[in-house]
Amino acid sequence: MRLPPAILANTEEVLREILRFTAPADVTLSRYFKDHPRLGGRERGAVAEGVYAVLRNKSFFTDFAGSGNAPTIRRLALLGMAEAVGAESLGGLSEEENQFLARVTQIDRKLLSPLLRSNLPQWLYDKLVAQFGEQETLELAAVLNTPAPLDLRVNSIKANRDDVIAELATAPIIAEPMPYAPLGLRVHKKPALQNLPLFKSGAIEVQDEGSQVLAQLVGARRGEMVVDFCAGAGGKTLALGAIMRNTGRLYAFDVSEKRLAKLKPRLARSGLSNVHPVVIAHERDAKVKRLAGKIDRVLVDAPCSGLGTLRRNPDVKWRQQPQAIAEMQEKQLSILDGASRLVKSGGRLVYATCSLLNEENDAVVEQFLATHDDFALVPMSAALAEQKIPLEMDKYLKLLPHKHNTDGFFAAVLERKPMAAKPAKAQAETEE
Repeated sequence: MRLPPAILANTEEVLREILRFTAPADVTLSRYFKDHPRLGGRERGAVAEGVYAVLRNKSFFTDFAGSGNAPTIRRLALLGMAEAVGAESLGGLSEEENQFLARVTQIDRKLLSPLLRSNLPQWLYDKLVAQFGEQETLELAAVLNTPAPLDLRVNSIKANRDDVIAELATAPIIAEPMPYAPLGLRVHKKPALQNLPLFKSGAIEVQDEGSQVLAQLVGARRGEMVVDFCAGAGGKTLALGAIMRNTGRLYAFDVSEKRLAKLKPRLARSGLSNVHPVVIAHERDAKVKRLAGKIDRVLVDAPCSGLGTLRRNPDVKWRQQPQAIAEMQEKQLSILDGASRLVKSGGRLVYATCSLLNEENDAVVEQFLATHDDFALVPMSAALAEQKIPLEMDKYLKLLPHKHNTDGFFAAVLERKPMAAKPAKAQAETEE
């Protein structure tokens, strides 16, 4: 069934706005759909998929869309829609446009230059090649330029995984257990979930498998005091609350009241009562200082470039700038330092990002350890074994889309060294 010709015009219109890169693509799309309420679900889906196809393949498409007499944006929209829904679904094309699409779709992309094939900006391509080598960078880029799967986390407070699989099957939605996250399900295709009883009741949440693994790595236990230091909309907070079996006290800190507000409806659905959202001004806030040395586990899912999420947010590679990485690293170190003060003797601090770059990952942890001799690195192999997560890692967790089919994630587990007990004589002298 062909799409109405107007859909291509809609795609062209919203694409022109998105390619200015003044706001995240999903925000611009959402606003556009609100302003165009006559677009149905199928049409909205096609426009969104066409736009994301352009963002994923921008280098390659731009190289060919610029030739000829047709406006570049129109040709980009054509290529994006053809990639997303198939050229045969597009109605109202001119003969020249049909010929243009036929010409471009016949190109063997394997014959393109490595940079053009990667569909990455030059600076990012160079950084990844320096880190992974050219061959692995191309393998990584190929997967980053495909849509991410739909992952769910079963809320163990309300349901178990087998029952959820059976209930989804009646929808009918096929879901399979994930290899690494014990409560994770991967859904085939991308069905609408919002109206499902399972979703409304809080039995399931949408969450990437890598994000679920991070929450598991914190190792939170019943009755503990735990802090999610950069909670955002609270995906990992909710996972932590369930792992703690709704006991103890779990603080969700964030500097953005708007982001934390998104946690409230999810929290209401979850059935958790041990979560306490707290807006903080910065990492040195008095609300943070009051908890210094009292917390068993702290998760710092730090603000980062977000380059590990390119399957979901392909515009990030074009919006992100190389000079921002150095500024980000400074911010990450400051947040990690502030959060570390919360950790009690023998407690754990987990530093994580959804970045692929060493500057935001290994380098930050190594700088932190160089100036905090009261913390020691827990080898990731040991932390994964504790949680029975079947992943092979060395010092750090490094999840990669082309190897693990998750978003790109990094994590390090740090433990505050237990304070040595003072000898009895020295203790008595101190008390006197």
